[in-house]
Amino acid sequence: MTAASDLSLILDADGVIRGATGAADFADEKIGGWLGQRLVDTVTVESRPKVDELLRDAGPEAITRWRQVNHPSPTGTDLPIRYAALRPEAEGPILVLGRDMRTVAALQRRLADTQQTLERDYDRLRAAETRYRLLFQICGEAVLVVDAATRRVIEANPAAARLLGRPVRRLVGVDAVELFDPTSARMLEGQHTSLRISGHASDIRATLPQGRGEATISASLFRGEGGTSAILRLLPERPEAGGGSQETAPTVPTRALIEAMPEGFVVTDPGRRVIWANASFLELAQLAAEGQARGRPIEDWLGRDETEARTLFATLQDHGSVRRYASVIRGAYGGIEDVEISAVAAPGSAACLGFSIRAMPPRSSLNVGTRTEPRSVEQMAELVGRVQMKTLVRETTDLIEKLCIEAALRITRDNRASAAEMLGLSRQGLYAKMRRYGVGDLDIVEEG
Repeated sequence: MTAASDLSLILDADGVIRGATGAADFADEKIGGWLGQRLVDTVTVESRPKVDELLRDAGPEAITRWRQVNHPSPTGTDLPIRYAALRPEAEGPILVLGRDMRTVAALQRRLADTQQTLERDYDRLRAAETRYRLLFQICGEAVLVVDAATRRVIEANPAAARLLGRPVRRLVGVDAVELFDPTSARMLEGQHTSLRISGHASDIRATLPQGRGEATISASLFRGEGGTSAILRLLPERPEAGGGSQETAPTVPTRALIEAMPEGFVVTDPGRRVIWANASFLELAQLAAEGQARGRPIEDWLGRDETEARTLFATLQDHGSVRRYASVIRGAYGGIEDVEISAVAAPGSAACLGFSIRAMPPRSSLNVGTRTEPRSVEQMAELVGRVQMKTLVRETTDLIEKLCIEAALRITRDNRASAAEMLGLSRQGLYAKMRRYGVGDLDIVEEG
């Protein structure tokens, strides 16, 4: 019994402890005081059902299965013992063999403490990451996190997206050198090479894309998550202090001349929000004062739909200027005016966009003897690759319908009934399409 267990107890038929061997190893637990007590009275409350099952299962055939119970201890920490029982004779004493589980319990406590420590560390790391994310997003300084091996952007904050003129999702995964003007590519590559070789690199001045001026780029190297990354800080060029105040609107006498122009003129920031507009544009947009336009996107008044405005801005971004773009101005009170727009993007640190808007003369209801291809065909061609095909097909269908109606009216010398029959439309259907496309003068009383 001594060899087979750390603690052996001899119980009578009533479960009272009559003897114990191995108690010397448990001197601090005062096991000798258990003699004369029922075993069930020496364990904690939650262990009593286990002791009852242990004694009930004890028989002469085989040893019972092992059950772990806890004894209250004078040291303050429960004494864990794993017991099995057997009864050599049917009505004889019960032998209870115990194995000391204090070492296992200590390991379990250490495991639990370690798990709690890991949980606390994880919470601290998660809180630190949340703070980092928040600071990264609200930071007013443009910052890019770049993979040092591939030069591809891992993260970019909103300030960097505004400075580079791209949304954040279009910055991630792009080679950092490709985000700047090609003239600065060699300097950027040299800075990156120096950073990888020596761990530090000098600041450089690089040209931003689309005429957005210049920026000073500072690079720092750091290691984390099993790899090396670089942080690029982009500081845009600031106006010199001695260069006078930088006005957001044209200065006098230039401003006075533009204000008096019969054509509309608008100056916007790179985000296409109105900085200044002259009186002619306010008249076209049916606005009473310049303050009603300032700060609002110019597309609030420009184009029949967002497709027209998107095409204009895409062309302006690609080529830096647009000439004689046919569109409409939508007034604040529902008025629509046909216009031609010329636009230019001003490069430099104070980048802005300028729009010259000229009202077109009213279209005649009869175009006999003239056959000019509308500029809308060119606009449709420019849309390819920029908008979805279904949108392009819808716009093309509208253009073809308008051309067919104009041709039918020209052939029939503006006889609406004959034109409707030629097109396979009812007269009401023809009138509806004429109103939709602005064709003809519906106030003219049809003859015949």
